[in-house]
Amino acid sequence: MGKNLIGYIGSYTKKASEGVYKFTLDLEKEMITNVTPVAKLDNPTYLTTTKDNKFLYAVSKEGEEGGVTAFSINEQTGDLTQLNSLASAGSPPCHVSVSKDNANVVTANYHTKKVESYLTSANGSLQSLVDVAEHEGSGPHDRQEKPHIHYAGFTPDEKHLIAIDLGSDHVITYAVDKGKLTKVQTFEPKPGSGPRHIVFHPDGKHAYIMTELTSEVIALEYDAKDGHFTEIQAIKAIPSDHTDVNDGSAIHITKDGKFIYVANRGHNSIAVFAIDQATNKLTFVEWTATAGDWPRDFALDPTEKFLVAANQNSNTLALFSRNEETGKLTLLQKDVTAPEAVCVKFLEA
Repeated sequence: MGKNLIGYIGSYTKKASEGVYKFTLDLEKEMITNVTPVAKLDNPTYLTTTKDNKFLYAVSKEGEEGGVTAFSINEQTGDLTQLNSLASAGSPPCHVSVSKDNANVVTANYHTKKVESYLTSANGSLQSLVDVAEHEGSGPHDRQEKPHIHYAGFTPDEKHLIAIDLGSDHVITYAVDKGKLTKVQTFEPKPGSGPRHIVFHPDGKHAYIMTELTSEVIALEYDAKDGHFTEIQAIKAIPSDHTDVNDGSAIHITKDGKFIYVANRGHNSIAVFAIDQATNKLTFVEWTATAGDWPRDFALDPTEKFLVAANQNSNTLALFSRNEETGKLTLLQKDVTAPEAVCVKFLEA
């Protein structure tokens, strides 16, 4: 592995941001450098990169339409070359995922209630919109007046796609075949929880959901045969004495399946949980302040020795070192300028 890693930042473009940014994580100096715009795009709030580091897909806004834009990646420099984009009427999506073989790109739309599935060409460009799944339902919270899909991503074996619907408190499993989606299961956490994002344990048999409205982590058993979930635990991600606003945001898991990290907007922290390897239940480890306001997302670097948090409202990144034995975080660098930062992604090492 080289001394430097390349990362990308997705952002809103309502104020100072120009679109997609790239940055360098210097592993020797343990610092973030060279935050620079790399693609001009309206509201590329969420990004994903392919496992082979060849392509990047960003949600995007084009006039009165929203969709996804494809880029090829120069793996040496991190520069992006736009390939094409596909869009339709309505607000842009809030999440995008790509299959391991680069053939299927899927978006989740908070506003239009739709999951959209695209096929790609061999050169990484978007070929066609092949399927759309539209959600129904609502919940008891005042932000749950209709479906608000916040995530759509593949299961480890990629036989299923999971759509997380904050608005209806639904976690929907779709069978996926060449981009076509067939609804097969619905898991319903407690009403008003507002599920947001999910990660799978490396064993492929367990998963963890972060809720936005109740700031909890839900531990689940997952049946890969039919795609259904069974809840085994729900644990708070904020202190019991925190009574101000908090919106749970991102969740990530370490490759060894030993730790879960989640972000809290309002409490402005990363909560760390240890995973019991026998039961897959969580034990709270610590909260670490994100040294900024409204941590919308964060990422573990490919070495998993570092964590980078994106503080949206303070327009900054913060860099932490990670103790691989305890899971605890130590602040190394703060106030790295990153306009309207929403998500962080690294190229694979």
